[in-house]
Amino acid sequence: MASKLPRAQKKARPRKPELVIITGLSGSGKGSVLRALEDLGYYSVDNLPLELIPKFAELTRDSASIHGAALVVDVRGGTGLKKFPEIFGSIRKSAGARLIFLEADDQAILRRFSETRRPHPLGTDRSVLKSIRSERAQLADIRALADLIIDTSKFTVHDLREFIGERFRGQRDEGNIMISVTSFGFRNGLPPESDLVFDVRFLPNPNYIPRFKNLTGKNPRVAQYIRSFPQTREFIKRIADLLSYLLPHYIREGKSYLTISFGCTGGQHRSVMMADEIGKSIEQAGFRAKITHRDIVKAR
Repeated sequence: MASKLPRAQKKARPRKPELVIITGLSGSGKGSVLRALEDLGYYSVDNLPLELIPKFAELTRDSASIHGAALVVDVRGGTGLKKFPEIFGSIRKSAGARLIFLEADDQAILRRFSETRRPHPLGTDRSVLKSIRSERAQLADIRALADLIIDTSKFTVHDLREFIGERFRGQRDEGNIMISVTSFGFRNGLPPESDLVFDVRFLPNPNYIPRFKNLTGKNPRVAQYIRSFPQTREFIKRIADLLSYLLPHYIREGKSYLTISFGCTGGQHRSVMMADEIGKSIEQAGFRAKITHRDIVKAR
């Protein structure tokens, strides 16, 4: 590639906060985050009554044996949750607390409740979707206080735990953004999780070359054919330049993931080659990248 992506920068290990408070929507992964912090040595408590939080923060601050603590606060606290902003404001000054807010889109949370078959904490007298939206409204003021907001819609449990581990170990502060690069075919619709979508249907189509028709963009000969055109090389250069500009800004804004999608007609040749090319360059720059090909299994 003529242009290179910025290297992921390593920073000095930051001081761990004495107290991490985890909150957010039911089904967004609060328990996974709590367990991840516990694995890092944080003293962890789930659903501590609100009136005990100040005392817990005081004990954490004064304890010589606890280097960090984490607790979950959510709608299970009932109507007392309205007092949380005031409580948090007080302990943030005295104990250096950090607030993490987890959320996900409605469809992701609906799917998780369906898979676990657990009732929503707000009750069963209404649909899960209505409960999700009600909870989202109830937590809006708390969300506004968050030091870190994580949308877990696209995270697996493993991805979330890995992200928290890296974030709180301070290993790759500027490289902890997770970048997913995927190929797809427009005939099968846009990937709904996409943040950036690039249409590569302007490139010559190997599908019309008999010897390439039943192959994919992962085949070296097909990739070489697509890469042989000047517009392909120019496009790769321009994408590299764009990501070189965008990634530092996304990172500074605290974005935890980015999904980049490349689409061609069927998702077999051009988009596959491009996703592989860009994904590898992202990895070479020191970022975490997942390369997937959504429609390659649908080859004719």
